[in-house]
Amino acid sequence: MKRMSRWGVVVCGLVLLGTALGQEAKPVRPAITGISHMTLYADDFARSQGFYGDLLGFEQVPAGNATAGVRFYANHAQYIELESAPAKGQAKRFDGIGFSTSDADGLRRFMGAHGVAVPGAVSVDRMGARFFDVRDPEGNRVEFVEEGKGQPKGEKAAQERVSTHIIHAGFVAHDRAALDRFYKDLLGFHLYWEGGSGPGHTDWVMMQTPEGTDWLEYMLYLTPGASREQLGGAYHFSPGVESVEALEKRLKEKGWVASAEEKPPLLGLDGKWQLDLFDPDGTRVEFMEFAPVKEPCCSKFTGPQAGPLPNW
Repeated sequence: MKRMSRWGVVVCGLVLLGTALGQEAKPVRPAITGISHMTLYADDFARSQGFYGDLLGFEQVPAGNATAGVRFYANHAQYIELESAPAKGQAKRFDGIGFSTSDADGLRRFMGAHGVAVPGAVSVDRMGARFFDVRDPEGNRVEFVEEGKGQPKGEKAAQERVSTHIIHAGFVAHDRAALDRFYKDLLGFHLYWEGGSGPGHTDWVMMQTPEGTDWLEYMLYLTPGASREQLGGAYHFSPGVESVEALEKRLKEKGWVASAEEKPPLLGLDGKWQLDLFDPDGTRVEFMEFAPVKEPCCSKFTGPQAGPLPNW
């Protein structure tokens, strides 16, 4: 056997070192800590202000980018953003969902390195938040936000807010496997709970953020041609509360009168009490208790339960 020359040993060592350095330089996924926001379309901002600002008690500020719109903050980092609908009265009121990250640019580079189409750089909004958006496998706009220093200061009295934590948000889903490759395999979300309205099929899949307690819910039960009302029920967000009974009392004290579609509190199959409200454009607001009161149907929870957050 021929012995390798000293020069050959040096070259080989440099190649191996370069390979090792290349592996070390591969982007690592920054933390994804929870729901940042949900962006919805609104036809009448004055009515929306009455619902989100007066009834729910969320803090109102202008939208963070150059487009016309408004945000309603549940706490210093979570909000519902409303924009004018492209066509007044359109059925789908959902525009996008946002998640909080510890490093927006690092996450952008990580996703780009794994074949996701990402912008060339992060953007910065008027509040100093760094963000970028992508499309998931079903075309949903997904934004990742690194908190800035210009968030509203919580000037509205804390007791006006009926919830201080948006614990999950859901959207219509069709291809669970494709979504899992994006949210679970790439981004590190994990299955939190799943269930269905009957045996043998799954209607709801909850995917918890990798470094937090909030979750994304795949709503798998809708068929093509769903009505605006059905879409409004599926595209939803959920403020968490300690007690649905206490919530209902507070809402009534604020003048809330349940509509025909806003049913009394019900116990979900996941073992948690909930109360559904609908905003003026028909989007469901699923108030949910943080802790289950009984064993869930269909599967067990696999992660920690959410809880209240400091008001500001």
